[in-house]
Amino acid sequence: MTQENGSYGADQIQILEGLEAVRKRPGMYIGSTGPAGLHHMVYEVVDNSVDEAMAGFCRRIDVRLLPGGDGEGDGCEVIDDGRGIPVETMPGQDLSAAEVVLTVLHAGGKFGGGGYKVSGGLHGVGVSVVNALSSRVEVEIVRDGGRHVMSFADGGVPVEPLHRVGDAPDERTGTTVRFWPDGTIFDETTFRATTLLERFQMMAFLNAGLEITFRDDRSPSPDADTTVYRYDGGIRDFVRHVNASKEALFSDVGYYAVAEETMEVEIAFQWNTGYNTDGIHSFANGITTIEGGMHEEGFKKALTNCVNRYAKDKGLLKDKDPNLQGEDIREGMTAIISVKLQDPQFEGQTKGKLGNVPMRSLVERATNEKLAEWLEEHPSEGKRIVQKALQASRAREAARNAREATRRKSALDGAGLPGKLADCSSNEPRECELYIVEGNSAGGSAKDARNPATMAILPIRGKILNVERARIDKMLKNQEVQSLVQAIGAGIGEEFDVDKARYHKVVMLCDADVDGSHIRTLLLTFLFRQMRPLVEAGYVYIAQPPLYSTKVGRDTIYLKDDAAKAAFLEDRPNHKEEFARLKGLGEMDADELWATTMDPARRTLLQVSLEQAVIADEVCSILMGEDVESRKHFIQTNAHDVRFLDI
Repeated sequence: MTQENGSYGADQIQILEGLEAVRKRPGMYIGSTGPAGLHHMVYEVVDNSVDEAMAGFCRRIDVRLLPGGDGEGDGCEVIDDGRGIPVETMPGQDLSAAEVVLTVLHAGGKFGGGGYKVSGGLHGVGVSVVNALSSRVEVEIVRDGGRHVMSFADGGVPVEPLHRVGDAPDERTGTTVRFWPDGTIFDETTFRATTLLERFQMMAFLNAGLEITFRDDRSPSPDADTTVYRYDGGIRDFVRHVNASKEALFSDVGYYAVAEETMEVEIAFQWNTGYNTDGIHSFANGITTIEGGMHEEGFKKALTNCVNRYAKDKGLLKDKDPNLQGEDIREGMTAIISVKLQDPQFEGQTKGKLGNVPMRSLVERATNEKLAEWLEEHPSEGKRIVQKALQASRAREAARNAREATRRKSALDGAGLPGKLADCSSNEPRECELYIVEGNSAGGSAKDARNPATMAILPIRGKILNVERARIDKMLKNQEVQSLVQAIGAGIGEEFDVDKARYHKVVMLCDADVDGSHIRTLLLTFLFRQMRPLVEAGYVYIAQPPLYSTKVGRDTIYLKDDAAKAAFLEDRPNHKEEFARLKGLGEMDADELWATTMDPARRTLLQVSLEQAVIADEVCSILMGEDVESRKHFIQTNAHDVRFLDI
């Protein structure tokens, strides 16, 4: 908005000093002030300790959640046994190195390659940002034979400058950071233990031998459990963990590692009997690269060439036969690619794509050499890999024929859209929404309720095919899957092109009951496995239809679930009206459905994100795979913490 006189002069230019810029625009530094940003604060501190581990100086990290006090929210304590932040005075400064690290942006030991050969914290803003966005920070450093402490308040204001308080116990070293996020900055200041544990387990897998402990002391119970993650097998244990709910094609987990002066790569892999081709998960300096990059490109290219050479050399593939495609070879494969390098270059939509070209060459050379050796040393496993790839190749050809039949049918039908789709009139995907609605009766209500300019309705009949247990050729014969593919219009599987998606909001509208949850899980599994870029782009949403209704005067109040009902009764303890349990979307008339679930001004949509693809892979496999015991254990473990896939 411009001023009335249109003036723009030097007096309108603001200079934000020190950490003030972080408090003014926190989203620029931690992504958001919601739950994701809150937990990012913990990751920033823990990442510094992990960098010490990657440098070879830290073997244990202890994380503890602390209760708040005097109006504060939750706190967090992170202790490591690394070298400790330097405490000597900075050259040309009046402050110690530790105080500079805590109060100055882009200050740290990760820029010149001297303090750290490789690191995950690349910008030197981590712990200073945590200081800027906390109501209280306490730091203790054990180093150079002494214990040193300092503290800050209200966004980095020094309370206690760094000073020595005693001798170091038993010649130990390390850093302790305690912080309490500022409730005036964050939407909420309650940490979710499960979210943190998922991240810590992944860090432990990626750093063989590193022990990460977690304890939640927010509970008044003195018997709070301590969770310990330590994997001496590193990423080999990671592969076993991801494949735990799947049937392995063979018991051995392959592994190889190659290091050069400024780069190193380690890869672990195993095939299972499943049909998915998205089981490759890559990391650079411990950072998840969900969009892949040079290291994934090098691995995929070398994997395809290596397996084809092996198949031809062993007579499993005749010289006249066409080569196996990469997607055939990768079917059922789980692989962890972990690389470490100086100055990683990240790019892509989510800054989750590695752009360093030399890394592609290193991974390609390592895979061509080391995977070939592994195949020669494991002839039985190599034969099974090739046989599975040949089966996948035949299924891919059948799927191609099925696609062609679908396309020919679509061309004859006219527009190529499913007949039961009530499309919207807009041709601008950014404003178009596709509601996938459970049942024909609910679909009828949704068609009457919608805004036909921007909202399309696709009713689906019952529970769609569980794609976790089916190859793509079988999927394409399923009528409901065909309708979804045709409606979204961007292809399926390896051919999926998110830029061709006809809608930038794909909304799952299912009943708020057990059957509705099952259908929603089937749909999420299908979208994650076969249209993953749609999820990565943030185009997938879950509608929130109410489960209860009640009267307050003449008004009808709708409540999402039992928790909403309990909160309602807590606010209105004298409420006497009965609560009606809504049996399904099909029982709502168009006005009710619009008012409670579809009106953009009043609805609540949950966006499905893909922050940690490896966790999403694991959850999909557990919930929708063949292993009943794993599914039962998952449900029992997480029943107290019901949530949609946090992916």
